[in-house]
Amino acid sequence: MLAPAKTTRLALLTAASLLLRGVAHAQTPETTAPAKAAGMNQQELLFWLLLGLLGVLLLTLLSVGITIVVQMKTQLRQLYDLPTVHGTWSGKVLGLLVGDATLVRGEYKDELLDHNYDGIHEFDNDLPPWWKYGFYFTIVFGLVYVGYYHLTTKGQLQAAEYETEMRQAALLVSAGADDPTKLTTYQALATAADLSSGKSIYTTNCAPCHGANAEGKVGPNLTDEFWLHGGEVNHVYKTIKYGIPSKGMVAWKGKLSGKQILQVASYALSLQGSKPANAKEPQGEKEAPNKPVAKL
Repeated sequence: MLAPAKTTRLALLTAASLLLRGVAHAQTPETTAPAKAAGMNQQELLFWLLLGLLGVLLLTLLSVGITIVVQMKTQLRQLYDLPTVHGTWSGKVLGLLVGDATLVRGEYKDELLDHNYDGIHEFDNDLPPWWKYGFYFTIVFGLVYVGYYHLTTKGQLQAAEYETEMRQAALLVSAGADDPTKLTTYQALATAADLSSGKSIYTTNCAPCHGANAEGKVGPNLTDEFWLHGGEVNHVYKTIKYGIPSKGMVAWKGKLSGKQILQVASYALSLQGSKPANAKEPQGEKEAPNKPVAKL
């Protein structure tokens, strides 16, 4: 029984000595300019050293505690069996050390209640304490949550929290011309030349997914009034430029110029209401028609 105690005292004295030595060294004025260390500085080294010593100390105390419990299990059992100790809260904690899990699983009275249903008998046993206290905790947590978020309105609900995070994220994104969060302010092109160029670009790059007449294949139908990501020309421009990777829509920035993207977006809008054969079913939200005036 004396060896663990000596080990604990030795560990405490060693930690205190190293701590005092480190503090005294830190307070000693430097006579020369300190050289930059390639690794950790003195404060970091002292922190990790103390953290390691703390870990060793905790492991030592744990091992000493386990040793004491193992060696004194008989005496602890006798103490636990005393009527004045057995039924108390501290006695139940002591019971965990000697192998009685009543504090965790509750009392098993094995007493039948005076009723049964279809031959099913019910015992009058306690609910597990961990379950009861966990349930009580959820009630208290629910009351605090409702009071903080709904009654005092000091906490942000999901929608407000999302808006706050989006504003914070916008500050970290470049606000330049290539900012995907910044919507352009273009007007749909309406001249025959622009729409003809848009048609040529569409036939080469977009028809394989959206169909030769924009009726929709893998991609959605572009001739109806329903849009997945917005049907206004600047929304269509953004969709073409940055793509929708999660749905297989590739980004065309770097492959098409800004003017070419605007031309093909304007051409796609010019096809609204054309009602091609074998048109794909509508997808997304309905929006008012928005197409260039000029026709090819």
